[in-house]
Amino acid sequence: MDRKTAFWGIIAALFFLPFLGGLHLFDWDEINFAEIAREMIVTGNWLKMQMNYEVFTEKPPLFFWLQALSMSVFGVGEYAARFPNAVLGIVVLPYLYRLGTFIIDKKFGMLWALSWLGSILPFLYFKSGIIDPFFNFFIFNGLVFLIFARWKEKGIRELRWSKSKLIAVGGAFIGLGILTKGPVAYLLIFLTFLAFTLINGRRFAVKLPSFIGFSLSALGVFLIWFAVDLIARGPDFLIEFTIRQWELLTTGDAGHSGFLGYHFVVLLFGCFPASIFAISSLRKRRGLADHVVDFQKWMIYLFWVVLILFSLVGTKIIHYSSMAYYPVTFLSALTLWRWLEQKTTAKWGWLLGIGSIGSIIVLISFILPYVGMHVDIILPLMEADPFATKNMEADVPWSTIDYLPGILYLMVIIATFIFWKKKREGSIRTLFYGTAIWVFCGLIFFSGKIERISQRANVVFFEEQVNEEVYVTTWGYKSYVPWFYARVQPYSNPNATDKNWLLQGEVDRPVRISVKVHKVEDFKAEVPDAVLMYEENGFYFFERPAFNR
Repeated sequence: MDRKTAFWGIIAALFFLPFLGGLHLFDWDEINFAEIAREMIVTGNWLKMQMNYEVFTEKPPLFFWLQALSMSVFGVGEYAARFPNAVLGIVVLPYLYRLGTFIIDKKFGMLWALSWLGSILPFLYFKSGIIDPFFNFFIFNGLVFLIFARWKEKGIRELRWSKSKLIAVGGAFIGLGILTKGPVAYLLIFLTFLAFTLINGRRFAVKLPSFIGFSLSALGVFLIWFAVDLIARGPDFLIEFTIRQWELLTTGDAGHSGFLGYHFVVLLFGCFPASIFAISSLRKRRGLADHVVDFQKWMIYLFWVVLILFSLVGTKIIHYSSMAYYPVTFLSALTLWRWLEQKTTAKWGWLLGIGSIGSIIVLISFILPYVGMHVDIILPLMEADPFATKNMEADVPWSTIDYLPGILYLMVIIATFIFWKKKREGSIRTLFYGTAIWVFCGLIFFSGKIERISQRANVVFFEEQVNEEVYVTTWGYKSYVPWFYARVQPYSNPNATDKNWLLQGEVDRPVRISVKVHKVEDFKAEVPDAVLMYEENGFYFFERPAFNR
């Protein structure tokens, strides 16, 4: 490993490993996935995905295996749940540097890794406990090896591996993607391949037998696990999983609907500042080697496939378009490389975009602590939402030191503009490293306070139920907090997963229930024997006593 590759690994470790366990997991996805991994450990059954000890069929198992393995080493908790993605981040930055070096040169490799590190959501990606980082890494690698197979087949560039080996390895990566989150891994590659074929005069990107081999390799990896699951449990997983995926594609899932341009806005602001520069490379550029032009085309097609596909599906969740982080950061690096190495002219829109979105970030960084210390300012705006109003009663220790991230990013934007003309590379490094540091500081200064406002009272309540002989649940809203944070153990009573029995039946243990403030009266009408324990920050906590014969 050369020094530059090691450098990016060290930088990634310094940014991604610290403070993973300093913040509770967020409802839904982080807690959902961590609970599945926890139940694997508790039951000792790593083939059967379970949620509250009932069969879970929404996702395949690979990521849960990684989390369960991490929990086996570090213990059940936030750090272990997020650790696999942090490790992946330590792989991805050096990988992008090496891949970029192979495609163009070391300067480009540096710019690609820097574009990823210094963009908001790509950075946060590896500080989370969600599935998508591994899912997208596998998909991207599958596409990269397919592109390499094309280069080998068309004589675009010399490669040491044979075409058949490239096809087999690329397909295997897609199989791992399917095993991580489902067939969308293959769908994205197929649609990108189709887009390439249609746009380029109906000429297949690779020969059809090669793509069939690629597809069979992907299917083979998935079938290894599926065959074992089929023998162990029958076809139930595949049937229910397919139904659930169709629901997510065609309907808005439990409050996760959004407007048509949702993912455009997410990528523009979430991938800032890389998104600003990427726009300039969304069309073919002159003066580039043939293989670079070819790779650029693939990245453009992948970007539009992701953006269009997830704009059309019914469910809108911020990380659904995260596969676009790879093409966005590549296109950003290509723009910046041309600016530095080919001395292309800077676009006025770059400065406008940096200034506009950078100013919004600075403004938000100042508004958060100010509003936190002057809550009365925004309470009139929340009158229609009693739960949000109650959330703001949380005891959050805001202080003037919380203005530091805003001051820091203001200095970053100013320095970027100062260096812009005379020190182009210095300007780029300042902007991207500065953004990475701002995101890191934002996690330290803001995320805990936001979590305290939004869910801390609820989490603490269920943490207090650990080792208690009680059942736990929520009423009127969906949450995975009760089971993970109460560390629920396997049930001896088969009725324990029946919510109607918990709320209306002759329970053999007390039932501890969380209800949001605007649902309290409805809850009391439905469960009249529940007794209020206490309320905090918009959450009302009840106990339904055990039935005495």
